[in-house]
Amino acid sequence: MQDGIAKSSRTLSKMARVLRKVCRCAIKRFRRRHGQMIGSGQEFAVLDESNFRHKRKYGRGRASTTWRRKKWVFGMLGVRDKCRHPILRLVIRRSRPHLIPLVVKHVRPGTAIISDEWRAYRGVLANMGYKHFTVNHSQWFVDPHSGAHSQHIERAWLTYKTSVWRLRGNRTEKMLKEHLALIEWTHWLGEKHKQGPLGRLIKDIRHQFPV
Repeated sequence: MQDGIAKSSRTLSKMARVLRKVCRCAIKRFRRRHGQMIGSGQEFAVLDESNFRHKRKYGRGRASTTWRRKKWVFGMLGVRDKCRHPILRLVIRRSRPHLIPLVVKHVRPGTAIISDEWRAYRGVLANMGYKHFTVNHSQWFVDPHSGAHSQHIERAWLTYKTSVWRLRGNRTEKMLKEHLALIEWTHWLGEKHKQGPLGRLIKDIRHQFPV
């Protein structure tokens, strides 16, 4: 607004909404063409769920009707050295029928998976060909036997939530999906471009709005 690009906050919000749409369409094209898989011999996966639901200030105000069902974000984070590949999906419940199919869809067989001891994972992943390591958070942060911990995704949740809450992106389910797609776009596409996220954004804008 100070540079004169947007003359009002309403215009700025509209511009941001259009750019989020560009990024969301780009990551969808990427999924269709290449799939979105994590895990390999050098990359392990960390699983966790977190609640992004919008909280009313001082408990006042009307809660959005779109938040009556989906409120949990299921995160699958691929970790390899300093690279992070997040896959973030809204789920209705944290139950086995809702989480395990997403793991099968996005995590390669044979991958080392780290999670807490949530019952949805217990005794299932190891029988499906994954190397499953767990950490009991009620006793320790790092498992003393395997060395497994979930600090990678815990730090990621803090970063993601700070970004979403700062932009008020969790007020509705639709907005949250857009912001989660933007996070995925940043790590899967933006950071991989030779000119950085801005270069990738310009490329996707050209694709979305061809001259």
